Amino acid sequence: MFDSFLIRQDSLENVEQEGVVIGFRFGVRIADYRGCILSLHNGYYVEVDGKTYPRSLQKFEINGVPPRTFEELKHCVWEHWDYDDEAMLYIEKPGGLAHGMHRIGLQQSILAAYGYMPTDEEWIRNPPEPGSGAGAGKTQAICYYDLMLTK
Repeated sequence: MFDSFLIRQDSLENVEQEGVVIGFRFGVRIADYRGCILSLHNGYYVEVDGKTYPRSLQKFEINGVPPRTFEELKHCVWEHWDYDDEAMLYIEKPGGLAHGMHRIGLQQSILAAYGYMPTDEEWIRNPPEPGSGAGAGKTQAICYYDLMLTK
């Protein structure tokens, strides 16, 4: 529904820790007009310049709380991601990205919040892999963006 607005165009940047580039990040928005409880946020399919970055390399920053893994978010049952609140998606990649233009593929995986679905119990035990289409909610397809690395 809001596929064109999932990534803020000027937000791609490398992330440093103690003077060493440890990865990159960019600003993301939720594709669901109702927002979601964070425990339902299952991660992203992320592809940059043809290379995929699994959920295990991702961290998510929202609501003024430092970046957390999606394993940690599973326990955030009272915390909400409101529509139009920007979050930051961090990707672990030693050395980060080279300066210049990058092609990013993205698909959110947010589990349904619309009452009981046949997949609910299975997805609690075994969440779907982002990018498979299962649990993609409002982003049924992988969306592609061309972003310039800003710093």
